[in-house]
Amino acid sequence: MMKKLLAGKNAIVTGTARGIGHKVVEVFAIHGANVWACARTQTDEFEAYCKSLSEQYGVIVEPVYFELTDKEQIAQAVKTIRGSQRQIDILVNNAGIIKRIPMHEMKRQEFQQVIDIDLVGPFIVSSAVLPEMMARREGKIINICSMMSELGRETVSAYAAAKGGLKMLTRNICSEYGEYNIQCNGIGPGYIA
Repeated sequence: MMKKLLAGKNAIVTGTARGIGHKVVEVFAIHGANVWACARTQTDEFEAYCKSLSEQYGVIVEPVYFELTDKEQIAQAVKTIRGSQRQIDILVNNAGIIKRIPMHEMKRQEFQQVIDIDLVGPFIVSSAVLPEMMARREGKIINICSMMSELGRETVSAYAAAKGGLKMLTRNICSEYGEYNIQCNGIGPGYIA
């Protein structure tokens, strides 16, 4: 029988409607974690996915909806999560977007949208959960950075800037909150199917 590495833990994962976040929720559930699966919009398919994981693995996979650029929606989502009376052990800042536009053709609002979702969003969500983790002197934050945080590529200036900033935010969370036994790691995946 497989050892459940996250048995009894509670995790918030953003950007879970598809891609990496979708799989993170599944793997966390397999390993015994209860998950607040955060997405931007509610769909019957996503609700069914969360329910299926809950039933299959005997954990709570609860969908939570908010727009990552809306601080009030994030605050309300965190309030809802705290209302469950389950402590927040893990935060995975996964949600992100990319706009493949040459820099000289990119509009400022397009650049800003990428920065807001890929960098400001993780800052806001992390800031919302840190006080609870500090009080317990325990917590894990995982930021999905990107290989683009290290490498420049054509047409991804906003994304590379945001992910580079997220990498540095990760390092700063480590230095600022390590004394509270809060660990923060950044993962820099490359291209994903």
